[in-house]
Amino acid sequence: MIVALLNQKGGVGKTTLALHLAGAWARQGQRVTVIDADPQGSALDWSERRSREGLPRSFGVVGLARDTLHREAPEFAKDVEHVVIDGPPRIAGLMRSALLAADLVLVPVQPSPFDGWASAEMLALIDEARIYRPDLAARFVLNRCAARTVIARETAETLTDHDPPVLAATVGQRVAFAETALTGRLVFDANPGGQAATEITTLAAEAGRLAP
Repeated sequence: MIVALLNQKGGVGKTTLALHLAGAWARQGQRVTVIDADPQGSALDWSERRSREGLPRSFGVVGLARDTLHREAPEFAKDVEHVVIDGPPRIAGLMRSALLAADLVLVPVQPSPFDGWASAEMLALIDEARIYRPDLAARFVLNRCAARTVIARETAETLTDHDPPVLAATVGQRVAFAETALTGRLVFDANPGGQAATEITTLAAEAGRLAP
């Protein structure tokens, strides 16, 4: 399965979710490759930090920030169970290529009405991609949620009325994600039984059930 983390809006946590989804599936013994399709190269930077720390590499990270992604990503998918694409913000050609490559698109949004409004462009691109990929699955992912806040609940309720719908699994606003990223780690490395790791595992399980 090729899963693309995409949103026209930057700063919604695409890279964090992409790396952690890959880590969750790798922990289950599945072969995973992350494609860093963002010219900023944050996933590649994380991978290099992990290597410098001497930590084991449970999945590969490759840079592929070009609009031939839809032709090249399926080649990576032949050798693994999952390819996870960490997509770019606001690069139309590259975004369209990632959409055409994907089996499942996850659109991370933060619990804010502004994120809901900003997703309109992303939804239009998904609709466009479905002309060529009618079976393309897509879901919103509520990320960086403060527990049981009114705005998180209202954002989830607003997105429920949309196509695509929102995943039941949510990911909280947790410092563990930022702290581990600084040293090329994942929350599974620091505290595999913690709340952050549990939330990612739940998200990976729900996303995995959407495999074609």
